[in-house]
Amino acid sequence: MTIPAAASLSAIYRYPIKGLTPEPLPKVSLAVGQTLPADRSYAIENGPTGFDPASPVWKAKTHYLMLMRNERLAALRSHFDDATHTLTIRQDGAELVCGDLRSPEGRAAIEAIFTAHFADELRGPPKVLDGQGYSFSDVPIKVVSIINLGSVAALEGMIGKPVDPLRFRANLYVDSWPAWAELDMIGQPLAIGDARLKIVKRTVRCAATNVDPVTAARDLAIPTTLQQNLGHADCGVYAEVIEAGTIAQGDAVRME
Repeated sequence: MTIPAAASLSAIYRYPIKGLTPEPLPKVSLAVGQTLPADRSYAIENGPTGFDPASPVWKAKTHYLMLMRNERLAALRSHFDDATHTLTIRQDGAELVCGDLRSPEGRAAIEAIFTAHFADELRGPPKVLDGQGYSFSDVPIKVVSIINLGSVAALEGMIGKPVDPLRFRANLYVDSWPAWAELDMIGQPLAIGDARLKIVKRTVRCAATNVDPVTAARDLAIPTTLQQNLGHADCGVYAEVIEAGTIAQGDAVRME
């Protein structure tokens, strides 16, 4: 398969709190073996898990509030401030809470909102978990997730409806790759800006992608559609950063 040289980085997103609002970035500096800065740095624990930030052990996303089961998270609009570690959550334009995630008072204020709004979905008291360098990713290794917008367009053809690429909650969105080309790139090095990444794993899609990121409606059947048409539920890939550098929206994405 020939990959066009004109492929480009259409968008960059991070997700400071697992399950909450994606935040666009015009550019970002990548470090070797790390995620995007602040990506999935925090999570909302759904009942006690025994997570210890001093000795973190990877746990499946089902231990946290997340879109696969808690689609109403998509109706919240959150913003994380890096300088102060303050999280602000709004709903329907109104501020619900604002708290410093590094302080007991700030975490308690955030937790109270989830206690009140997600009571029927909780397995125990919700707790703000601070990874302190650990990333609450869906996979145990520190990676950057990539979505091929050509694959999203092909999926729209299968479904017969528009598909918002943000359903896939990726970090990097690449334009001008052929549909599904990314699935055959395992082991392939990529150059973006002055950073280098290596694709290491396909992304298997779950029911979180069925949730509209704007309306919070569970209105599509993306994993089922992929399975029926392709024989698998893979869409997108994970990549490890192998050479540090800065990447920016609009950068060329080059195969090496």
